[in-house]
Amino acid sequence: MKATVPAVALAALIAAPTVLAAQQTPPAGSLPLSHVVSKLETGLGGDLSYISDVSWDDDGYWEVEYQTTDNREVEIRVDPASGEIRQR
Repeated sequence: MKATVPAVALAALIAAPTVLAAQQTPPAGSLPLSHVVSKLETGLGGDLSYISDVSWDDDGYWEVEYQTTDNREVEIRVDPASGEIRQR
């Protein structure tokens, strides 16, 4: 029994980084990024001047920065599966 406990503890330590690691890429079933951007361009309409940056956040969403027609910088979070803007 004593040998079993260290073996189980070792297995848990080896598996922990895999379980705790943040997701580095969008999950399976996500919309292609081009579709997400297109949906944003349509949805933001006349308020959008240009999209300045799009990056994947380890917490599971696209982080999008854009400039409005009145020169405001806006940062939003976008759901990768639906392309909808998430509330913060």
